[in-house]
Amino acid sequence: MAREPRDRRDEKVDSEFVDRLVHINRVAKVVKGGRRFGFAALVVVGDQKGRVGFGHGKAREVPEAIRKATESAKRTLVRIPLKEGRTLHHDVLGRHGAGKVVLRAAPAGTGIIAGGPMRAVFETLGMQDVVAKSLGSSNPYNMVRATFDALKHEDSPRTVAARRSLKVSTLQARRGDADGASADA
Repeated sequence: MAREPRDRRDEKVDSEFVDRLVHINRVAKVVKGGRRFGFAALVVVGDQKGRVGFGHGKAREVPEAIRKATESAKRTLVRIPLKEGRTLHHDVLGRHGAGKVVLRAAPAGTGIIAGGPMRAVFETLGMQDVVAKSLGSSNPYNMVRATFDALKHEDSPRTVAARRSLKVSTLQARRGDADGASADA
């Protein structure tokens, strides 16, 4: 059995991921002869099936910074539970530094209603319906990190039921009883 060249195998692995460049920052270092420019890139990578990660890379040229950021993002992938593969199970808050985000589940057909850095995360995650609001910092690094903080707090009914040693049907039946009790009050 003949093996494929290494670069072709890597290409197949890379094809399953979608990457989005969120932000490029140019920084200058002042030296005796003038300025030396460097670039920092923020990239979000996902498989559009519930896995997403972000990475940061720095280099003297933009393409190299983007490559470093993409590799970093692939190392930090996390799996996020999605309801029906399109939205969140429940509303959730996230924060990082001064950046705060509110993510809300949305009915089918709503689309992605979110600002730039958060939109990149949701598109690479494969989420189709979500309403998100960014509060506080508009720094793209803080917004992406706050979005990931919120997504890490997302629980599916299956994980909640397992944590409470219940069946999912029992958990959802209790939820129905609670909704009925609050409607009577």
